[in-house]
Amino acid sequence: MDKNSKIYIAGHRGMVGSAVYRVLEQEGYTNIIGRTSKELDLKDALAVKNFFETEKPEVVIDAAARVGGILANNEYPYQFLMENMQIQNNLIDQSLKSNINKFIFLGSSCIYPKFAPQPLKEEYLLTDSLEPTNEWYAVAKITGVKACEAIRKQFNKDFVSLMPTNLYGTHDNFDLKTSHVLPAMLRKFHEAKKNNEPVELWGSGTPMREFLFVDDMAKSVVFALENVLPEHLYNVGTGEDLTIKELAETIQKVVGHKGEIVWDSSKPDGTPRKLMDISKMHKLGWKHEVALEQGIEKTYTWFLENIDNFKQVKM
Repeated sequence: MDKNSKIYIAGHRGMVGSAVYRVLEQEGYTNIIGRTSKELDLKDALAVKNFFETEKPEVVIDAAARVGGILANNEYPYQFLMENMQIQNNLIDQSLKSNINKFIFLGSSCIYPKFAPQPLKEEYLLTDSLEPTNEWYAVAKITGVKACEAIRKQFNKDFVSLMPTNLYGTHDNFDLKTSHVLPAMLRKFHEAKKNNEPVELWGSGTPMREFLFVDDMAKSVVFALENVLPEHLYNVGTGEDLTIKELAETIQKVVGHKGEIVWDSSKPDGTPRKLMDISKMHKLGWKHEVALEQGIEKTYTWFLENIDNFKQVKM
């Protein structure tokens, strides 16, 4: 990959997109472009077409999506389905029409069936039913994966999909209603420490989850950019998981909260376990670098430095 190639990152202000932007700059890439949602509405097909015709990117990285945790997915199913399909369809279709040879689509481990065998292999896609609490987002992402696969098959273009496990890190969404589990916990423990209160958390604490620091995800995107990956779909993760209870205790330790943790078992747990099989990426030569506690420390440091203006995504 030429370091002067024009690389468009859709969603360059989000947690993943901004990490990809940072890592590309660190690697010496000099021609990276991005647009905020105010500058370019990716749901508007004509606006996307005009942008591609004007800017003529050579590489497209799709890190743009409407994202959120169980609560947001449950309450806004239509937005999670339709807006994500509009965003990715416009980007994928326009990339094909603009003869883009390298397109990297970023999805989520929620594309796999709820009760698929563990760890999750890429070939388990579409073998059973999805987790109901986030199926709207999952269905949208599955259509993106299949669209990229179809383009590879029909037009022989290097369109590849990377499916990360649960991501966390700097520039995350810390809104308690729409965020994912790790940033929501981090904020809860911080506020409980400040107010000298116990922390109440959803569910039983028994589900197992895997977490990847966002800079490691960004490095996997650069790896996919600089190499021709032989297949259309790759899992990206650590290959290690822990219970939500263990996660809570790790965050509690990093934050320095000394109070009680109360589990509200009337609230849903979601999928019992979600561990990724990452052997395909490992065989190609990519591995994560940041251990969980170290990543949480980095995230908490950033949170404290940005306490007055951290991101809160409202629906």
